[in-house]
Amino acid sequence: MLPILMNTPIEKMTTTQLQWLIWLSVSMIIFISLLPMDGAGQSAINTLINTAFYATVIYGNISFLYPRLYERGYIFLYVLSVIMLLALAGLGRGYLSWYIYYQYFSPRYVPFKIGMIVNLLVGGVLTFILSFIFRIALAYFELKKETENILLQKSRAELNLLKSQVQPHFLFNTLNNIYYQAYVEAPKTAALIERLSEIMRYIVDDSVKDHVAVDKEVQFLENYIGLEQVRLVHQAELEFTCQYESNLQIPPMLLITFVENIFKHGIDKSSTVNKIQLKLVQEDGFLHFTAVNNAIVKQAGTGSGLTNLYQRLTLLYGKAFEMTTKQTGHGYHAYFKIPLN
Repeated sequence: MLPILMNTPIEKMTTTQLQWLIWLSVSMIIFISLLPMDGAGQSAINTLINTAFYATVIYGNISFLYPRLYERGYIFLYVLSVIMLLALAGLGRGYLSWYIYYQYFSPRYVPFKIGMIVNLLVGGVLTFILSFIFRIALAYFELKKETENILLQKSRAELNLLKSQVQPHFLFNTLNNIYYQAYVEAPKTAALIERLSEIMRYIVDDSVKDHVAVDKEVQFLENYIGLEQVRLVHQAELEFTCQYESNLQIPPMLLITFVENIFKHGIDKSSTVNKIQLKLVQEDGFLHFTAVNNAIVKQAGTGSGLTNLYQRLTLLYGKAFEMTTKQTGHGYHAYFKIPLN
């Protein structure tokens, strides 16, 4: 463990590795400070006892008493438990130190007295106060690591997106030329080319932004659905309900996964009746998106698209969102809710 910690930069350490490094450092400081007076053997034993005492008080508070009692509102029980923890830990530390010292290192025997641990109890109170600083430091380290991880994932996603944008302006110009050629001879084909061009422009220009107007996202969905409908022998019956403020903005490319899954897994091409219901509603500070289709989904389980969407929502909103997908007797139901603040 020690060589690994010594060779790992602090910014790359896990929280567990950082704690090991802290406790190893504390132990070394205690051992070195005791060594001139007590010798190597006694210093090593006292270092273990003191380190165990500090760890018991600190972790007993921040890992057990504080989250289970104080944060749940049991203030009196928390105070009482802290007093008991400090008393028992101090008594155990004092008795163990006395027993080992007078059993193995002292030339004369001195009876154990409760008064001997008064100073140790004072040290316990200081250690208890230190536990909050320790807790704050760990929380800051975890938050810093989480922030760095989010930025790294965002950078990788943007890099992958840039890699996929092969000469976008060339493609747009080419599509425009094809559109004008087709407009004269085949207006319907020209309309499809226009939809495709708008989809590609949205992906290239808007998907890299932090937020886009919901109207643009909805237009993107409608263009996508229009192109997918062309591939079907019998077009699906679509009902798209939108209720939101005109100036509302959201992160781009959030809605497409549910719709893409419907056309990929939830359309029965042999049926003449495929129904799709999409509902995008702003309500009580949240944006609700529901996608329902009447066909049985061909592939059970969570696909990579849904997994990626869940991970992205987690990065964007933490635990403040909801997402559910389920097979019902009448089809497939997908839903998510995101905060708008």
